Amino acid sequence: MTRLGLVTAFAASFLSFAVAPAQSADVATQDDTARYLAGMSPSESSPLVALTKSRNWQDHAKAMDRAFATVEKSPLAPIREWSRANLKSPQPAMFYMFSGPDFLFADAFFPNAMTYVLAALEPAGEIPDLMKMQDRGVIYGLGHLENSMRTLLSLSFFITREMRVNIGDSALRGTIQILYIFLARSGKHIVDTSLVYINDEGGVRPEEKKSKSSAHGVKIAFAGADGRARTLYYFTTNIANEDVKHGGFLKFLDKLGPADSFHKSASYLMHSNHFSHVRDFIVSHSATVVQDDSGIPIRFFDQKKWALHPYGNYLEPLSIFPEGRQPQARELFKHAGKLDFGIGYRWRPGESNLLLAVKRAPVDAAR
Repeated sequence: MTRLGLVTAFAASFLSFAVAPAQSADVATQDDTARYLAGMSPSESSPLVALTKSRNWQDHAKAMDRAFATVEKSPLAPIREWSRANLKSPQPAMFYMFSGPDFLFADAFFPNAMTYVLAALEPAGEIPDLMKMQDRGVIYGLGHLENSMRTLLSLSFFITREMRVNIGDSALRGTIQILYIFLARSGKHIVDTSLVYINDEGGVRPEEKKSKSSAHGVKIAFAGADGRARTLYYFTTNIANEDVKHGGFLKFLDKLGPADSFHKSASYLMHSNHFSHVRDFIVSHSATVVQDDSGIPIRFFDQKKWALHPYGNYLEPLSIFPEGRQPQARELFKHAGKLDFGIGYRWRPGESNLLLAVKRAPVDAAR
């Protein structure tokens, strides 16, 4: 192929990804669906424009504007600044275990990732088709979505039980709707969405009702302001030892190569040996780990292999998590760097902690 031919082929490939498909009078693109759910105006040609005329949606849009203006000011803007200053060698993939549908913080900490993998227990649900829903059902669902996101936007974490109630008792069920809102509000453009599962060999396949996979979820192809193609996976899966050792979830992660990992408000689950498989996998397959103290205990980071950089203040875990106490953390955080935002269970500024663990190069590790 000539050089001109290569350029032409590349341009055609990029445009096929970046340009949203044309809309019919009764079918909305997933990008416009995300914008509508996020309280943002869909494209002028979208059939969803008619649904934005209702007082209920306009109230929803105002509520979303207020909520995201607040969370953008703090903690998202300070998080992005911290990330630019401290995460110098971002990996193409990032893993976020026990995440819920929290793409918002994944993107703020790791804006350069090309593949995001989120995993939690909450079901992904169905791909929304708002034009097939009755107007009343859509509006009823919008209120539930607002309630589902309330604690994340105000406290920086989801309360799992509350989210299950809100996303399960609604016309807009599942985490896909929340992922859509966070993508839209983060300036992303959705190109394609598909339901998927992971087979025993770690391959991602289109969803099948007969599949006995332990990891079902959604694959969302999207682009940011730079136009580059990116992928978000959200899998509903149990990563406790007895479940994760079966099936292909860890095999799928392994295929993505060394990644950056993130843990926040993770209920101190990896402090328990019931989650030792995923804990060991993250330690061995991550180049960088960013987490609050609810993630992997410090004792599992061999400091001959890892450089540990603490930020903020380490306080004892909340009383409901007595298993999370770490004497090593108290010592490590005596010389911590400044943290200008709140995060995790101790979300108030001045009470939060963050650990940046960076795997040493082989030469450094041997010293």
